[in-house]
Amino acid sequence: MDLALYAVNAVLVEGRSVRDVAAATGRSKSWVHRHVMLFRAGGEPALTPAKRGPKTAPNQTPETVEDSIVSLRKSLAELGLDAGASTIGYHLQAQGLDPPARATIHRILVRRGFVTPQPQKRPRSSWQRFEAQLPNECWQSDMTHWHLDHDVHCEIINFIDDHTRAVLASVAVTTATATDVVRVFFNAAATYGLPASVLSDNGAIYTAAYRGAATGLEIELAALGITFKHGKPYHPQTQGKVERYHRTLKTYLRRRPPAQDLHELQTQIDRFVHLYNEQRPHQARGCPPMHAWRTLDKATPILDSQPILANTKVRHDKVDTTGCVTLRHRSRLHHIGIGRAHRGRRVLILVCDLDIRVIADDGQQLRHLTLDPTRDYQARSRTTV
Repeated sequence: MDLALYAVNAVLVEGRSVRDVAAATGRSKSWVHRHVMLFRAGGEPALTPAKRGPKTAPNQTPETVEDSIVSLRKSLAELGLDAGASTIGYHLQAQGLDPPARATIHRILVRRGFVTPQPQKRPRSSWQRFEAQLPNECWQSDMTHWHLDHDVHCEIINFIDDHTRAVLASVAVTTATATDVVRVFFNAAATYGLPASVLSDNGAIYTAAYRGAATGLEIELAALGITFKHGKPYHPQTQGKVERYHRTLKTYLRRRPPAQDLHELQTQIDRFVHLYNEQRPHQARGCPPMHAWRTLDKATPILDSQPILANTKVRHDKVDTTGCVTLRHRSRLHHIGIGRAHRGRRVLILVCDLDIRVIADDGQQLRHLTLDPTRDYQARSRTTV
């Protein structure tokens, strides 16, 4: 029984004196007398201690702001987009409001029942983070599985920038092959420039080292002087950024009607990539990833002590029977002499304005020249590299 109610009953029901009850309960006579008077005035509810302090906390988040937070949480979640505290704060600021602190937004979401505790997660203190220092210093790549309508299986190949988390390629294919990976990589490089390194898992489309061979991407990157790194087997945390992108992408796709074919799925993916790159703020950057990618300097791969600049175009070709490769510049075809000893050999041609480099598939530089637009045949002199 509550001590105050016990004291009141002792005085009013048992007829004991205030002095005796005070001595028996270890309280003062004024304390016993005050509770007796409260009970006589308002009954048992009056014995409940009144809340101290102001009725409303001066630093409490206004109810209108809380409602805006809840509304944003619901609308973002319905679209399948990230709806965490940082993202909500970003959108509140974009609406011209002064957002509360991230921790305050999180507490509001917990209080309103939008956050489910996950005590099984590893503590943040156990994480080991790594991050490239510049855009294009490292690209992460991986493939993930998806299903079209009627449970038709397909796969999605992704490349993201390690520093900014910008999605550089997200392409749906029926079954991902090593050839698909090379195609997606060079399409991304044509838009964003070549990276200094690439990080992937040990999937068969990325590496064949365990078979004593090399995949197409391994060969192409080696020829360009681009470092190709692989995470430890069965340790996807090494490629954690692209793995996290898979989860975010799939959350969005699950909110859409199942795609009927690859074309429809690619349309959904392209729409999400635009939202992810241009509108959705990334927690690591505090802004949409592509905004950060555009504003920072880019790392470049180094080939024979010379950087491969971002505007460099990469062409695949084969040395013809006369020992030449062809290159079109401003609608005019030019023949570049490589040497009959290399005829039939597959090569990469790096074109940066008039600067031309011809690279063999093993990384050997066969020719480096400045194109003369006035001449068709670019002869190979004895002093030419």
